[in-house]
Amino acid sequence: MELRIRGERAVLAGPGGEHAREVDPHKLAIGADLAQALHEWARVASAVSTDPADSGGEAAAVVSQRGRQLAGRLASVMGTAVRFVDPVTGADTVVEPPPRAAKAAHRFVRSVLGPPGPPGEPTPWLTGLTVSAFIAAVVVVAMLALATSLARETAGWLALVGAVIVTAGIGPSLWLIRRTPILRWAAYGAAAGVVIAWIGVLVIAF
Repeated sequence: MELRIRGERAVLAGPGGEHAREVDPHKLAIGADLAQALHEWARVASAVSTDPADSGGEAAAVVSQRGRQLAGRLASVMGTAVRFVDPVTGADTVVEPPPRAAKAAHRFVRSVLGPPGPPGEPTPWLTGLTVSAFIAAVVVVAMLALATSLARETAGWLALVGAVIVTAGIGPSLWLIRRTPILRWAAYGAAAGVVIAWIGVLVIAF
């Protein structure tokens, strides 16, 4: 697939060189946002490429960088290589799609963690993971203390019952807040703590 500019519009062409059929990005299943971004880039690129004063300046560099970024996004969405000819410099670049394993891992992470946050806002990984680790430790200690007490005072199977009740009680709440800003980090930590604690509960019970 090739990313081209016709007039002030972006078009996508298949194999066949200059005679290949050209398609408007809005007619492909690439998302309205990406299609609109391609057309906006094409308008700016057309203006820069026709202005000799801008053809070698900062504006040209921005257009070139933006074009490569959009070609990369397009290759990722379409799952195929995208040939990108820089409208300002004429440089010919082929952008390969990311490996399938990386894409699958990215989709899995997003399905579990949800969107990283509002557009343009960096994800607070250090703070968030610290909170998650603290919550996980609290949950592990609490569940193991409950299981130990029940197993010592009554029977081992009651430790299992207590762990099941705790898990069933907090599970729905964790699911509801799994994508809520700030609170989601507590949910991740609590979920991890429950999983880790269950290992100890089984050891205590049996």
